[in-house]
Amino acid sequence: MDLGSGAPRRAVLATWPTPLEPAPRLARALGLGAEDLWIKREDLTGLGGGGNKVRKLEWICGAALAEGATTLVTTGAAQSNHARLTAAAGARLGLDVVLVLSGSATSSSSGNLALDGLFGASVVWAGKVRGAGLAAAAERVAEQLRQRGAVPAVIPLGGSSPLGAYGYAECGRELLGQAPDLDTVVVALGSGGTMAGLVDVLGPGKVLGVDVGAVDDPAGTVTGLVSALSGTVHAPEALRLRLDQVGAGYSTLTEESMDALTLAGRTEGIALDPVYTGRALAGLRAAVQDGSVAAGRRTVLLHSGGLPGLFGHSAAVARSQDALTVLSP
Repeated sequence: MDLGSGAPRRAVLATWPTPLEPAPRLARALGLGAEDLWIKREDLTGLGGGGNKVRKLEWICGAALAEGATTLVTTGAAQSNHARLTAAAGARLGLDVVLVLSGSATSSSSGNLALDGLFGASVVWAGKVRGAGLAAAAERVAEQLRQRGAVPAVIPLGGSSPLGAYGYAECGRELLGQAPDLDTVVVALGSGGTMAGLVDVLGPGKVLGVDVGAVDDPAGTVTGLVSALSGTVHAPEALRLRLDQVGAGYSTLTEESMDALTLAGRTEGIALDPVYTGRALAGLRAAVQDGSVAAGRRTVLLHSGGLPGLFGHSAAVARSQDALTVLSP
């Protein structure tokens, strides 16, 4: 599906462009110059608590509306930011939403799940499945909806399809307008669509993806999406990837991510989440330490949102509360 010949239909869900803000105190704490680090505030997209998935959903939902869809069906983990924003997009556009989530009703609570309910989504718990098993569960749900007369549009994990990646190609062009001298954009690599869109416009040398453990083949996933998006072929080894921040697995809290959450909060008053943006900043910190990101060059940390996920992550909440200084009255 080569989208390079023309833009698909768009369902506008947010106000653009998102801000690009300096982060001098965080930059100095990382070992960079005060003017080297900027944060692309994709958490300020507005819809449903904000986050990077809004860019993807504008194009995915635009196509769904054009095809007469009445229901959006998508997949994710219990604390999926993408699922939450799909629920919000459905509410904005007057579409029903069914979220097919891995795990069970006891898997998690609060955080994104509370917002899923607030936005009116229905949930199907798929059990201990991921990848192809979760996608198959979503297809079964979609078939049941068709039998009831609905017209479902099935959205893949994380909205990471060529259409979804198109949203981040747009973001890459937006970034070039805001910071034409950028050297490196650091982004959490989950389902791959965000990094793929950026790589398609900026090239593989300017995008550092920090793997969070969401997919089994992150490099192949990204290069496959780039090829499907524009026809451009990159060898997986051409990508700049860090695979050292996954820890014990996708949903686990690593010490590096917790340190990153604390660092961003105490230097810039910016909240990150433990799964995506915390790992992205931890990866940037490691890259500065090993010299693969250098001082004197413009580096952009893409803040992909995910704040509700922090409140749904019991370990991160407990660690944050434990760090609170309590003074005697």
